[in-house]
Formats: sequence, structure tokens, C-alpha cells
Amino acid sequence: MRTFRFTLLLALCKGLVAVDALPNPTVSHLQQRSVSVLSSSQLASFAPYSEFARAAYCSPNIVDGWNCGQACEAVPGFQVSLTGGDGDDIQYYYVGYWPSGNTVVVAHQGTDPTQLLADLTDLDITFESLDPSLFPGVSSSVQVHSGFANEHAKTAPTILAEVNKLLIQYSTESVTLIGHSLGGALAELDCVFLALNLPSSISIKGVTYGTPRVGNPAWASLFDPMVPDFQRINNERDPIPIVPGISMGFSHVHGEVHIVDPDYVVSCPGDDDATDADCTIMTVPNVLDSDILDHLGPYEGIYIGTLFCT
Repeated sequence: MRTFRFTLLLALCKGLVAVDALPNPTVSHLQQRSVSVLSSSQLASFAPYSEFARAAYCSPNIVDGWNCGQACEAVPGFQVSLTGGDGDDIQYYYVGYWPSGNTVVVAHQGTDPTQLLADLTDLDITFESLDPSLFPGVSSSVQVHSGFANEHAKTAPTILAEVNKLLIQYSTESVTLIGHSLGGALAELDCVFLALNLPSSISIKGVTYGTPRVGNPAWASLFDPMVPDFQRINNERDPIPIVPGISMGFSHVHGEVHIVDPDYVVSCPGDDDATDADCTIMTVPNVLDSDILDHLGPYEGIYIGTLFCT
């Protein structure tokens, strides 16, 4: 854990990940809007999604059959239909049906500190336009992190085919995308990918944790109206949600939920433009004010990462 923390912080400080040079966001970029404090029942509703994200770090050998320990036990009855990835060149992922939510769930593994290739994917900060074969009809002005786009393309067709199969099999019209860290970025891309490639009657929901910025402002403008049911949950002073930097042309989509401390959680308005002191853009203005261990949690009592696949 100490080695991972030092390596990632060193990379961030060297500028391999685009961090804003300014000590604080400029006021001209920000919008004066207040946060909403979440109730205890709202916080409790996130627990199953946190467990799905946690389970994505487990080997497909034990996720298949839903035998991955505490995370799987916390969401009984989930029916896995597909697992994949090797945790190295391709992040682990799984697809299945959740009877309690009457939804198809797709979950992606995040950045595993024991897997160097996954870390290097996170450090690739060039932009690229979306592949028109995966994202039909999207303007070339909409651009995303090339490493995330390349990782997403490896599994997108397989996941789409499985989702289509399950929608028919279970007569549901709902798909939920989940992920932590890099897995959150993949889930964010999946939200738009599936919205564009499934019938308009299918509702798309996304819940992500500790997600980096995925694309440019045009990406956020495309995403927000297309996927209105979306929450990206940030924990305390986690640095990953502030990279790559705004100064490099990146912008978050809407839906920030910020765990300020375990007993105080807020929903922040807008994309990357809130001025409230409780929102991440103000709480963590730069990497030096962050704590990489917050990336692992707790997310309302649940830690997410390979170490917590128990």
C-alpha cells in the first residue's frame, strides 16, 4: 500500500497526470449554486452499488456463481451471466441481472495497484474523438481520454451483446453501469455507449466511485441530458477525481456526490463548476491537499479495491 501511494503521488507531482497548476479553480469558471445534504436513507441506497463495485475487483473465477465473499453476500440473488478480463491488459468486468433492482448490471474493475498496466492506462492523458462504430452520430468535437477509450473498446461489443440478451431474457428495461477509479471511467463511457446502441425505451443509470475526469466539456454536454440518472461518488480528499486537470481541457459530467466525512455527504450541482466549500473541486484544489488512501474508501463504510475482495 505504501509503495502504491508513493508511486502514484510521484507520478501526479511529475505531471504525468494532468493536475491544474492553479492553487484554486478560477472564480470565472465556477457557478454560485448550493449543495444538497443527503439523508441517511439516501446514503443507505448506495450500499448495493458500492458492493457491486467492490465485487468487480474479485477474480472472475469467484464472481462467476456470485461466490466472491462479503461483497457478493451483501447483494444476494444477483445472477451473473458473463465475466471477463484478466486484470492486466483487460480490466475484470461482469454482467448479470439483479432481481431486487429489476435491472441488468455491468460492473468494471478499477485501478489495481498491483497491476502496472492498469496504472499506466490511467497516466495516458491524450484526447481522442469517440469511435463512430461504437458511438454513432456523435460529433468529432466530443473527445475523451484516449487510454480510457481504448480500454473501453476492448469489451464494449461483448458487453452490448450480453446486455441485449439479458434485457430480453428478463423482460426488463433498465441497465445500471458501475465502477470505481478506472472502472468508473469505463462505466461512464458505457452509459453513453449503451444509450446510443439500445432502444430509447431502456433506462440507463450510472453509479461510479472515485472517477477521474473522462472527457472534454463537449463530452459533459453530451452526457448530462443523455444520462440524467447518474451519480459519481467522491470520498473526502481523494485526488483521482481532480485528474486529469481542467487546465488540460478535461471536465467532469454532472452527478457529484461528495462524502465530506462519514456523517456528512452532499450532492453538488453542475459539472465541474460548483463553488461550495463542500464540493471536491474546492475541497481538493490540488494533489498536495489530497490523500490517496481516501480513494479506497470508506464509501459509507465500504472499502473498494483488490485488498477488500474478501
